Amino acid sequence: MSSYNAPFEIHVHGQVQLRADASFDQLQEALKPLWKYAGARSLADGAASAYEEEPGIKFDPQEHLLQMCWTVRGDEDFRQSLDEMCMSLNELAEQGAAIEVTFYDTDFDEDEEEQGAESRDDFVMLFVGPTPAAIMQVQRDLLVQDVVNMMERHFDGAELGGVVAEIDKLFSQRFDALVNSLEIGKPPRGPGGGSSGSGHGGSGGRRPRHLH
Repeated sequence: MSSYNAPFEIHVHGQVQLRADASFDQLQEALKPLWKYAGARSLADGAASAYEEEPGIKFDPQEHLLQMCWTVRGDEDFRQSLDEMCMSLNELAEQGAAIEVTFYDTDFDEDEEEQGAESRDDFVMLFVGPTPAAIMQVQRDLLVQDVVNMMERHFDGAELGGVVAEIDKLFSQRFDALVNSLEIGKPPRGPGGGSSGSGHGGSGGRRPRHLH
């Protein structure tokens, strides 16, 4: 598909703390679904964003940090590339991390919005990490942050301890259920990687593009 008639501009944004022993070659292989989708032959070739003002995909070998602020033009099939990338990054991640992906409808304009039309914009939150517990910790932290930010409009932060405790209880129940399902499922394996997760954002207008 030509990038000029692609129905979406897809923005990938986030940072992942990598294991100290993770090499550039391993990272290049893990991110292959992204740079290959962009038509590149290597990570170095595909690291640049479709927008010059965005830093693209960067790897800091000193800090062992992967940073992504990268846009590619594409279609819904890009979601498969994201799933493959997350599974590979699980093996390299030192701790849990969230990756935001925004699909911008390139055929939608402001005039259509004023007329009540709806765009095909979509927002997906992906999670990677070395274990399911690490992934759940990131999910928990983001949920606590969102809930506290919303409720602080009406309550003092010191009054929200009970709300945070209830959120922790829910995640504890989810983790216990996961552990139990693993124990009664397939034969036990050694410690392994986590899995990716996603969540779709609600409506409420188009999300601004990240420019970090």
